Amino acid sequence: MNLEGAEAPEFTLERTSGDTVALSETLASGPAVVLVNRGSWCSFCAEQLQTFDAVAYDLWFNDGVDILPVLTSPLGKLTEMRDRFDLDFQLLADPDGAVAEQYSGVEETRHGVTGIAATYVVDSDGVVQYEQVADHPADRTYGNWVRYFIRNEFTDVFA
Repeated sequence: MNLEGAEAPEFTLERTSGDTVALSETLASGPAVVLVNRGSWCSFCAEQLQTFDAVAYDLWFNDGVDILPVLTSPLGKLTEMRDRFDLDFQLLADPDGAVAEQYSGVEETRHGVTGIAATYVVDSDGVVQYEQVADHPADRTYGNWVRYFIRNEFTDVFA
């Protein structure tokens, strides 16, 4: 599925902070980055989340960008993950993979249904300006690259 140039699918999910968040809510104040990750058990996902956590406040404060990390694990496991890796932002629980299925898709693994790892940059109009779906578990887009992409008007200055 290629979403680049298309409207991002709407979703509402529960966060590790206990409240819910909708994509449309975050887009009211600026762009958003939707990260689809495999689950709380995935070390590559934790590494990617840490890079986004390092730039999340800067992106929010200076550019109005929200980071929405969607993981196909139950809320309790995500809270443990957030605390174990000392993440400042909140993780979004998609335990049945319904949101992941709308974005990059899901697959059955020994951990159950997991999302196929992907990164999406969604502009404030709800249009996907960037999509990267992992071909390999370690294949990820990292936070600092996304910060450059957004600040350069959705252009890959490194291409």
